[in-house]
Order: sequence, then structure tokens, then C-alpha cells
Amino acid sequence: MDQEHIPGDPEGAAEGAGRRRFLALATGAATVAGLGAVGGCGTGDADGPDGGGAKAGKGNAPSGKAGGKAGPRGFDVKAENARPGNADWTVTKSGPARAVEGFADKVSVLPGESFGLHVSTTAPRFTVSAYRMGWYAGARARLVWRSEALPGARQPEHTVDPGTRMVRTRWARTTTVETKDWPEGSYLLRLDAQGGEGQRFVPLTVRSATTAGRTVVVNAVATWQAYNRWGGYGSYDGPSGGYASRSLAVSFDRPYEYDDGAGLFLTYEAPLIALAERLGIPLAYATTTDVAREKRLLEGAAAVLSLGHDEYWSPEQRAHITAARDAGTNLAVLGANCCFRRIRLEPSDLGPDRTLVCYKSSYEQDPGFKRGQPATVDFRSAPGADPESSLLGVIYDGYPVDAPYVVTNPGHWLFEGAGVSEGDRFAHLVGVEYDKVNTGFPTPRPIEILAHSPVVCEGRPSHQDTAYYTTESGAGVFATGTMRWVEALDAKGDGKSGRNHGLDARSGALTTRVTENLLRVFAAGPAGRTHPARDNVKAVYGGTAPGR
Repeated sequence: MDQEHIPGDPEGAAEGAGRRRFLALATGAATVAGLGAVGGCGTGDADGPDGGGAKAGKGNAPSGKAGGKAGPRGFDVKAENARPGNADWTVTKSGPARAVEGFADKVSVLPGESFGLHVSTTAPRFTVSAYRMGWYAGARARLVWRSEALPGARQPEHTVDPGTRMVRTRWARTTTVETKDWPEGSYLLRLDAQGGEGQRFVPLTVRSATTAGRTVVVNAVATWQAYNRWGGYGSYDGPSGGYASRSLAVSFDRPYEYDDGAGLFLTYEAPLIALAERLGIPLAYATTTDVAREKRLLEGAAAVLSLGHDEYWSPEQRAHITAARDAGTNLAVLGANCCFRRIRLEPSDLGPDRTLVCYKSSYEQDPGFKRGQPATVDFRSAPGADPESSLLGVIYDGYPVDAPYVVTNPGHWLFEGAGVSEGDRFAHLVGVEYDKVNTGFPTPRPIEILAHSPVVCEGRPSHQDTAYYTTESGAGVFATGTMRWVEALDAKGDGKSGRNHGLDARSGALTTRVTENLLRVFAAGPAGRTHPARDNVKAVYGGTAPGR
């Protein structure tokens, strides 16, 4: 989510310290913890491929019913969330820097598999508590397991690879954790240093072995890691704050930088997971790494959910999600700037797929590229340009913006029960990054615009679009076009406090109702068969739409 790709912009103009400061300001507005997100504003309409793109048809037969039925292999979301939750799961005392922190040597495990936990602490002892994140009558988490007190030790200092500026830790394994009887789901492991010296989270996914008939929650671990600056370096800058000092590769073998250690999970993913589990629809759980690695993982899935900040994708992940769409699996993109960076996953000393390679504008220096692998640049950029719009329907247009969300198509089924009228505005809901329908890039048709919100991005007038298209396979694809959608699910304030970027209860109610409608219909099977899109691009844009 940055400016580097935008024609006419000096290379790296939006990267580095200024961009990180903007990101840090957004962090403070999170509901529990996490980040707001930023990118770069520019002429997103320019230099797009010739318009039109792939044609997307529509099906003709309804399939399936939504509801709270148990998923395959007996996993029942409703039964799980009927169990008592634990409201005391949060990090309330982060303590001094480096007081306690750690990482798991796997981003995901199947139920019953073990993983290694690598912890560094200044305390003599610490405990580990595994919380499964969900709804749980509003508690949002359930304590599944807690360790005995474990001996603590300060691990060695990290090193920085001179070639890629990748931070490396070679920490010893502190303990092995068994996941027997842990249900599938998204987890936060809380590390508690003895004597109240500090707390930190370690995220982990207990993934589903099969997704058939279920809606798949995909934790965007690649994007979490790209934004992780633990050790002083991330994919955007280094200690100097400049773009040129950024890491060209980043490792999962390190903690997450931010105060609670949860990466981007709590702002961009946890509110959606809570809503989906409250609805009781059959769910499956995976990470972006799992989707990339396992070609058949999404076979038969009802829907795939890309959550609030899902920017970094491998070609394999994109290919597997595209194949699922083409087989009738629905896709919901609940953020903006999705599927923007092309990455490569490589092994580390601890196992496969634990190094994320993304050279961006320096791709010609990449040894993998020199060996014939795809360039790790923006998907829309040469060499091998493949704009994200061919899958998403919308394309990233810029940052930073803060604008009202404007309803254009209030009669659409996704707005059912929301009580909205044409022209209704929802303050601050568009931001910090946004997408739009731009037929100057490959755009599936028919595509239907639900909201068309004027924005001014660094002096350039443009629009944000929420859009829905359907395909010949019957799949429905929905994109919010704004990064604040998932965060807004938790907005309950008056819009004046600055919490959640000033989002108010109206925005919270709107996004909640639309998301409920979306999840119920998408859980029922190919949405295009019962809810075909009706193309309205010309009606919305008139003669101003690129490529028309």
C-alpha cells in the first residue's frame, strides 16, 4: 500500500519515515490494538491496460442454505461460541520494551499438531495462555490452554543480513506446545512475565484440514509481517527512516513490533471473526501461507474472506483463489489495497515459507528473479503485469484519504435492512486507503457499484467504490473499497472522540448489517445464481469512466 507503483511519482516518495509516522497515528485509533493503514496517493487511472477485461457471466440455480450447521468433521461454530468466554484476555500491561516477547515457529498448525515457542524475557519465569478468538457472547475470546510457569531467559540479540537487511533471530526453542483438543480458529497466545513485568501476544492459526461447504477466514500473515519493524527494519524502511534502507526480505522468525505483539490482527481481522462466529455460519480457518502452499485447500469452499488489510500475496495464493472463484466459490474483500504486492515465500532455518521476499522497485537485484522467478513488484507493474482488478473487480487508487462513504444503490440486496437512502453519507468510513472501479484496467463484468464516494487524494479528485460482480461459475465477488470496513464493525461512538478514526455508531450499524447480509448469502453457495450483478458502471460514471 504505497506510492511506488503510481505513474509520475518519484520512486519511494511515499515510503520511509513519513509513511511510518502516518501508520503510527492510525494505530492509536484502534479498538483494542493494531493499526490503521496507509499507502500513497497518485494517478491510479493512468497507464492502465486497455479496458474491458474478462467477461463474467451469471448462473441460474440457487444452491444451499446459510445457517449455523456444523461444518465438516464435526466442527460447530455455534456450539464453540456457546462455551463461556474470558473477557480478561487482553494485554493490559505491556511493560518495558523487551520485557517479554516471542514467536511461534509455525504460522499455523492442524488441530493436534505441536509447534515451538521461542521466547525472550527479562523475567525469571513466565506463563503462556492460549486464547481462541471468536464471539463468546461478546467476550471475544476463550481460554483453551495455559502452561505452568516456565523458566525465562533473555535470548541473543538479533543480526541484520547485509545483503537484504533482513532481521534474523536465532533464538533457541523455549518450549513445545501441543494443540490436542484445540478447536480450529484464530488464536492469540499471551505471554505473561512473572511479577507483572509485561505481557505480549503471539498469533497462531489452528487451520482447517478441509474447507468444503464452509466460509474460509484467511489470516493475512504475509501483510502482518511486511509491516513488522521488529529489530528496526521492515518492508518500508529501516532505522534511518528511508525507503532505501528497507528490508528486501523479512522473516517470520521474530516477534511482532507493536505494543501488544498481535501484528495487524486485532484491528483488521478480529472484529470480522467475532461477527462471523456470532452468526454461526460454518467457518474454516487458514492463513495466506496455507492458501499458497496447498493447491486443493479451497476446493468446495462456499466463500473465501480476505480481511481488512491483505496487501501481500504470492502468485500461488492468487492462482488458488482465482481457481476457487472460477469453480463457484464466493470471494469477499473486506478492505482495500488487496492483492497489491507480489511476493515470494522461501524457507528459514526453522522451516518452509518463513521468509517473505519483496524487492519492489529493486526487483532486478533479486537472485530469485535472476533465476527466472516472477519479479516481486506490484501485480500491476511490469514485468509480468497482472492488475489485481481482474480478480477483485476494483483496483487500488491511493492514500491518504478521510472521506464520507456515500450510498449510491440503496435498493441492492446487500443494503437490505440497513435503512439507507441514495446519497446517505457516513463520516470517515472511506480511508485511509481506497479502491475504485476503473475499466482502464481489466474489470470483470457485470459489475455493480453500491457506493460511489467522492474523495480528494493529495489534491486529486477521485472516487471510492464498493462493488459486487458475478461470474459464469456463479461466484459472487464483493469488495468494500475502503480499509476501514472491518474496523468500523466495532464503531459505537458518537464520532467525536477520534476512536476508530472518528467512526460513529451509524457507520458501525451500516457495516455490520451489510456484512451480515453478505456472509449469510455467501455461505449459501454461489451467490451469482440467486443474486446476479446488474452492471451499472455507465450509469454511475457516465462518460467519465476510463476505458469507456
